[in-house]
Amino acid sequence: MDSTTPRVVDIHTHMYPPAYVQLLESRNSIPLIRKFAGAEAPRLIILPAEAESLDKSTSENPGKPSSHLPGRPVTTHYSSLSQKLHFMDTHKIDISVISLANPWLDFIAPEDAGETAKSINQEFSNMCGEAPGRLFFFATLPLTALPETLLAAVGYVRSLKYCRGVILGTSGLGKGLDDPALVPVFRALASNKLTVFLHPHYGLPSEVWGPRAAEYGHVLPLALGFPMETTIAVARMYLAGVFDQVPELRMVLAHSGGTLPFLAGRIESCIVHDGHLVKEGKVGPSRRTIWQVLKEQIFLDAVVYSEVGLKAAIDASGVDRLMFGTDHPFFPPLNTDEQGEWESVTWNAESVRKALGEGSEAARAVMGGNAVEILMLHEDD
Repeated sequence: MDSTTPRVVDIHTHMYPPAYVQLLESRNSIPLIRKFAGAEAPRLIILPAEAESLDKSTSENPGKPSSHLPGRPVTTHYSSLSQKLHFMDTHKIDISVISLANPWLDFIAPEDAGETAKSINQEFSNMCGEAPGRLFFFATLPLTALPETLLAAVGYVRSLKYCRGVILGTSGLGKGLDDPALVPVFRALASNKLTVFLHPHYGLPSEVWGPRAAEYGHVLPLALGFPMETTIAVARMYLAGVFDQVPELRMVLAHSGGTLPFLAGRIESCIVHDGHLVKEGKVGPSRRTIWQVLKEQIFLDAVVYSEVGLKAAIDASGVDRLMFGTDHPFFPPLNTDEQGEWESVTWNAESVRKALGEGSEAARAVMGGNAVEILMLHEDD
């Protein structure tokens, strides 16, 4: 491809390598993959609400329709490299930055985490090597491992040719991303020029959704819980001073930053009016606002499905800091062939066009140009 030709880059796209699928199939508690009689494909069960209904689904009505089973069908879209490339071709995506989907390796025993992460990352590297120039990846870290193993893993993934960063959940080492023990890891990532792709998983407690939540499918935890989880995690990092302690840290926030673009002003207002923070000297003329952090250390993906949300993300962080994504293989079409176009993908692309103008320089930047420069996705890298 001519280097001057605009490229479409998908920075939010997941895969579950075969070894990871086998790992989930061997488990009896979430996260797991479970086969059900009569179902066309095994089911991926990763959310607490899904776990609550798992035993009930199998014991009370083992023959119930697959549409009523917990979790999501694990189709070839999850682990097949040829399927990923077909999906990219169908949606005219030139480059994808693939990553392991939640819950990553957060559940792995400390003594196994290091080798498991190395194996998974090597699988991703091999996949990218089979499609050079089209695939790069965000690596997975063994966050449950001993500190020395974890820091060694940062150095290892930096040596992998197609690695452009790491994907992290909001749990960190188990106490959240404002945990002081995580600062050395952030420093190691920053010094190795590895961008952090922050993605939610744990959402909010199930009781938040009320006694009728089971009637509403996955809508409440996915549409509301995930964005709020990201917002809370980054707000905690900001309040703890993590961004000031590691000024070279760069983060891409999934789902256009959750609700941060909308709530940043309210967060600022609460900070400057908080007597405790003022008394502690944490509010003063030298403090960087959360708006400044959004424009200096944070990037956002464009997985927001509407031009209204996308415009808010652009205003908060800057059009030069947004990057297109699909969230494949999640949100497949329910009533059409999965091998065709996915409306969840076209909605994101349409949002860019509507917000920035068809064929505009800004639209081309969000659809690919920004990602190529920010993540160094040049063919000769």
